Amino acid sequence: MAIMITDECINCGACEPECPNNAIYEGGAEWRLSDGTSLHGPQTTPMGNSYDADEANPPKSMDVYFIVTDKCTECQGFHDEPQCAAVCPVDCCVDDPDHRETQEQLLAKKAFLHL
Repeated sequence: MAIMITDECINCGACEPECPNNAIYEGGAEWRLSDGTSLHGPQTTPMGNSYDADEANPPKSMDVYFIVTDKCTECQGFHDEPQCAAVCPVDCCVDDPDHRETQEQLLAKKAFLHL
């Protein structure tokens, strides 16, 4: 499953630089599939969503940091645990119950993001 940031986020920003996939953005920030990845142009993610990797997408939250599910691999292939959760001082980086993925799916997503 992917990780999500709850409304308890205090906007400290500790999580953002820890993400190896550039999946974490400050509230109100536009995001791109290409940010921190090797992707460019039209792409269909392993989750089946289509994007132009270079085009800006609207923020998923205006108030607190957010994680782009199509880019979150729970740090599989990089670290033993999700780094956002490890550094969060208020424990608001939690499993997203709406996006369940196996380790194999997370590793496939990592391979897709980092050709």
